[in-house]
Order: sequence, then C-alpha cells, then structure tokens
Amino acid sequence: MDTLENFTFDEISIGQTASYSKTISERDIILFAAVSGDVNPVHLDPEFAAGTMFKEQIAHGMWTGAIVSAALALTLPGPGAIYLNQNLSFRAPVKIGDTITVKLTVTEKREDKKYLTLDCNIVNQHDKTVALGTAQVIAPTHKMRIPAPQLPPIAIG
Repeated sequence: MDTLENFTFDEISIGQTASYSKTISERDIILFAAVSGDVNPVHLDPEFAAGTMFKEQIAHGMWTGAIVSAALALTLPGPGAIYLNQNLSFRAPVKIGDTITVKLTVTEKREDKKYLTLDCNIVNQHDKTVALGTAQVIAPTHKMRIPAPQLPPIAIG
C-alpha cells in the first residue's frame, strides 16, 4: 500500500462496503503484548496455551480490535477518519497463522456531525466469524490522497 486515499462524508453511501485483511504472526502477538503490557500466557507461552480450552496460543482480543481500527483508517472512510466508538463481541479465537478480514458496511449517516455507523464483521480464512460489532467514526470532509507512512524496522530482543 504505497498510497492512502479516503472517502469523504459526501462520497459515502448507506450500504457501501470495504474490507481489510491481515495475517497474525507470533511476532505480532509479542509486539502487541509489549505495547499493551498484556502478558497473559495464553498469548505468549505455547506450553501454557496447550493446557487451555484453545489448545494453542491465541491472539489478544484487542489485536482484532486494532485491525478494525486499521480497516477504518485505511479503507473506509480512510485517512482523516476519527474513531469515536466501537462495540465488539468476540466469537472465536484468532490463532497464529490465521488471516482475518474486517468487512465494513456503512449502516447510518448523521449529517449534522458527519458521523458514520459501520457494521464490522471479522472473519478468518475459513469465513468463520471471529468477532462482530459496530463502529462509529467522524468521516473526513476533505479528499486526501497521501503517501502511506513507512514504519521503522522493529527488532525483538
């Protein structure tokens, strides 16, 4: 993704959809634990996780929430969106190697504040729902097409 482009409030229509996918790696889980401080062993310790109901390591639930944030920021509405509210219900674990896809659908537009409500259905590579909910954002009012910022390399020691 070299360039990011948004949809303005006026360009968006009820029923409009977009999707965003990401595959979770063990590195992602470690980095999320480091940033969040959530070192629950079900995420980080394969031996511990093997003794749980999941039988293996799982991603943090809010990693999935963060991918919803990325979908809103990168696809619909895109750059300039302000994330206001999210409700999210977790339905199945996300495991290392899973590819999750956030499917967004605009369900409501509020003209006075430029608010959008979007249904968020998050599925894995088997089209199994892992989470669902709704998000509310302030949509941008100015069109943007900008270079995607490049992240610095991060080493895990």
